[in-house]
Amino acid sequence: MASTWATGRASGPSALKSAARVLRFCVIEARPAVLAVSMLRFLAGAMLALPVAVAPVPAEVLQGGAAWVLSIFAIYVGNGVSDVTEDQVNGSRRPIARGDLDPRVAAAVAAVAAVVSLVATAGLPAAMTWVIAANLVLGYLYSGAPFHLKSRSGGTILVLCGSGLLAYWGGFTVVIGGAAESTPIPLIMFAVAATCWMTLVGVPAKDLSDIAGDAAAGRRTIAVTCGARVTSNVMSAAALILAGSFCVVSLALGVPLAWAALAMLVGAVAVTLAGRAAHAHADRSRRRRPYRAFMTTQHIVHITVLFSNI
Repeated sequence: MASTWATGRASGPSALKSAARVLRFCVIEARPAVLAVSMLRFLAGAMLALPVAVAPVPAEVLQGGAAWVLSIFAIYVGNGVSDVTEDQVNGSRRPIARGDLDPRVAAAVAAVAAVVSLVATAGLPAAMTWVIAANLVLGYLYSGAPFHLKSRSGGTILVLCGSGLLAYWGGFTVVIGGAAESTPIPLIMFAVAATCWMTLVGVPAKDLSDIAGDAAAGRRTIAVTCGARVTSNVMSAAALILAGSFCVVSLALGVPLAWAALAMLVGAVAVTLAGRAAHAHADRSRRRRPYRAFMTTQHIVHITVLFSNI
């Protein structure tokens, strides 16, 4: 009895340690920076909904945000499972690609997280459950068989557009409590601008750094089909035109988005400069710089919106 009890006692902490290790690797696989900006998108949707909200409940906003981030977590871990080949060719240091996380375990964690993200909407407006469900469907269409929309830049843009708009709509839905309210103009403007930044700038920036792995996996991205120089030029043009337009429209309409628009314009310049230096080099670390500039800009723009509308 004593021996059995001792063995059980020893295995408990070991099992917890193993579970914690798996969870930590799954969070790394899901990209903490992506999880953070996903929460920022949701919160931006909630913040820009305040002009039409009667009495937002902070706890419900946080609950909705947690459900949203869980759905993104599930999608990105599942994507890591489906991207093993190309990630290894690209030299990715994420846990699945480097062999630290079993893809079957990661797939199980993703499935559980997807279910939990739906359960986490209990008590929120019914529309929030549909927002999460739609996001999970988009995630599967992106990575799962037989769809694999990730194989082409157009498919990636389609999925990211849908997911990005759902994030802002989710924040809006939770704040208005399911009531039939008109969507504020600043929310529409920001959601469109930020989603365009994510797709028209983020997709080519990501493709630019992953040419070798995408080609090995048979993907037909813009970088694979058109080359690094064209991809860099498209990305830079999209960034500058989008940010410049956002600034002009924000000032013309007098909406409280001028600082966010300025932050995006500065980010567009950073992406362009990084792209100029990146496309001439085969080194992946250099070709990641435009993506890092794009991602940093995303965070700053959303944080700016949150603080400028408090």
